[in-house]
Amino acid sequence: MNNPRLAGRYAKSLLDLSVEQNNLDTVFADIKLLQGIFKSNPDFVALLKSPVIATDKKEKIILAVLNGKVSNLTQLFIQLLAKKSREGNLPEIVKSFIEKYNEIKNIHIVKLTTAVPASDDLKNNIVSKVKAETGVQNIELETAVKENLIGGFVLEMGGNLVDASILRDLKDVKKQFANNEYMHSIR
Repeated sequence: MNNPRLAGRYAKSLLDLSVEQNNLDTVFADIKLLQGIFKSNPDFVALLKSPVIATDKKEKIILAVLNGKVSNLTQLFIQLLAKKSREGNLPEIVKSFIEKYNEIKNIHIVKLTTAVPASDDLKNNIVSKVKAETGVQNIELETAVKENLIGGFVLEMGGNLVDASILRDLKDVKKQFANNEYMHSIR
């Protein structure tokens, strides 16, 4: 069950503790590793959220997967989550931690969705154009491919969306024909 408030509190606690111990970048690398595991293995996320599997078994599985790959602080944090029966919230906590880290480091996420994989040249051009238009210097570009866009791109940053896709153009034309915007009314 989603609980963004709880995830935000645990993420802030881990972030504050890692800053206090001068371990922020190490913990962030651990969190990015966890995010990669969650994205590549939905069964692992299902295991974490399963009410059927006992918490101690989940803890052992998590620690076995992460053995030697994460810092001591991250490992202790995961053990704390297991003791509090909050291991099912770990994917949300990871997401919230990354958002809070980006706020601290002033990193802005730009999502680029295209119909075909974007070339490195296109990615660099878009990043430089966004930097020039917004004045933001720390940009992390995330790319996605959706073939149904047909062509063009969709760019999203900070709640703003630029939809320059062929799919949107076709939907606009369809709407214009449905509304008969080019038909003069007969009087």
